[in-house]
Amino acid sequence: MTCRCAEILLGQSMRSLVVENDLLSATILLDKGADIYSLVYKPIDLDVLWKAPWGMKQSSRGFDSAFDSHTAWLEAYAGGWQVLFPNGGFENTYKGARLGFHGEASMRAWDHEICLESADRMEVKLSARLLRSPYTIERWLSLRAGSPVLHFRERITNQAGEPMDCMWSHHPAFGAPFLSEHCVIDTGAQTLLADDEYVGATNPLSPGATYDWHRADELAMSRVPSPDQKRDLLAYLCDFTSGWYAITNQQLGLGIGMCWDANIFPYAWFWQEINSSPGFPFYKRSYVIAIEPASSIPGQGLSAVIEKTGTHLTLQPGESREVALKAVFYESQTGVVGISADGNVQLR
Repeated sequence: MTCRCAEILLGQSMRSLVVENDLLSATILLDKGADIYSLVYKPIDLDVLWKAPWGMKQSSRGFDSAFDSHTAWLEAYAGGWQVLFPNGGFENTYKGARLGFHGEASMRAWDHEICLESADRMEVKLSARLLRSPYTIERWLSLRAGSPVLHFRERITNQAGEPMDCMWSHHPAFGAPFLSEHCVIDTGAQTLLADDEYVGATNPLSPGATYDWHRADELAMSRVPSPDQKRDLLAYLCDFTSGWYAITNQQLGLGIGMCWDANIFPYAWFWQEINSSPGFPFYKRSYVIAIEPASSIPGQGLSAVIEKTGTHLTLQPGESREVALKAVFYESQTGVVGISADGNVQLR
């Protein structure tokens, strides 16, 4: 197997792209936000990303019935990994535009072009122009033969003639069979900040409280609960010595890690839904966690970020921002001490 890139259809109408080498494969939903729908470690044919129990919505079939962006986003959410831009969290109004739940970029169709495809390396460019906000967003994905690392480079550009504020984050959600009570979480973060508004059904954190991440035994945050240990929470990993985290399934001997530029994404949203939340959309039937590198907190929409923390990004007319991220597979039963900027994993 050499590096390659191929366009496919998922279901009856979802235009998608598969990029792969000998060690990993990623399926990208071109018609739905350039979501990474699957991320497979090929030596054991295991997809680490969560799949929503309500399945994938086919954009060319049926009629939309949602009258609010929160419901619409969740109906279209098939699991996997999204980019949230220029908003994250609640719908809100900014400069006369109603910014939808989790932002427009994850609901747009994206274009693609193959930049390089050879036996030992491939690169594809993905891009979208937003309609409600004056931005373009571009992403370059690349793979090298024999490497378990998926490389990202993503750029946002303000196309307006005035300054624009925004939020920007990545939302990879992990699920079974990779996710289990045998998983441990390591990270370069020092503190965990509970969301100040999220109450939840079985949330072990006090709203707005700050916790020392390294007191993991007391917090029970560094070990993933089993499916019958109900829990739901929203919090934020902060104070990164360097931007990285790793989730290791000690029984499988397999882990997935991420590293990124903490100057651009100084936070990581920390979300868990362990068969806990009643009613739409989870109905106590979802076993999923997400650790989400982010520019801004809290995950309550751009207006709340501007008001509460001032951690939004401001882009001047024509200005661009870029971030580099890497997703890396590794084999270990012990966990991770660190992940370097080039994707090298230091095992415990």
